[in-house]
Amino acid sequence: MELKNGRPENLAGRLPRECRTYDFLDRLGISYQYTDHPAATTMEACTDIDRVLQVPMCKNLFLCNRQKTQFYLLLMPGDKKFKTKELSAQIQSARLSFAGPEDMLKYLDIEPGAVSVMGLMNDTGKAVQLLVDEDVLKEPYIGCHPCVCTTSLKLRTPDVTEKFLPAAGHAFRVVHLVGED
Repeated sequence: MELKNGRPENLAGRLPRECRTYDFLDRLGISYQYTDHPAATTMEACTDIDRVLQVPMCKNLFLCNRQKTQFYLLLMPGDKKFKTKELSAQIQSARLSFAGPEDMLKYLDIEPGAVSVMGLMNDTGKAVQLLVDEDVLKEPYIGCHPCVCTTSLKLRTPDVTEKFLPAAGHAFRVVHLVGED
């Protein structure tokens, strides 16, 4: 794995959703670095990627309420434990669960293992509310996937919060997750 600046020179064999991510970032003038790697569908698989990016990958969880009328994308540090009850209380949404693959594809044009804040550019109906753990915002960089799990990006946190999200038409809500037993 090697860290490279900007979009890949050769886009052959890359999925359209990944190419659209680079197009979106480039249109906004957002600088980024990327690395290609074997499929990384778990936080454990991201350990080597973290070393290359020199930033921990965010844990990205796609959640919904029981009725599937509210959808949430939660960004949190990869090493923090997720507790449904802790988040539910903060956002006043009982019975949160993981949304299914069909909802990931429908709202974010992302498949399991590739969930990322970058998918919000595909949520044109604004069906997904972004929740960001306060610790993510303290970091100078965010590590995430460009809508595929075989490449990872390194972006400046302010570029994501101040440029990307407004351009994607999304605000975010800060949450405080302790993540301890």
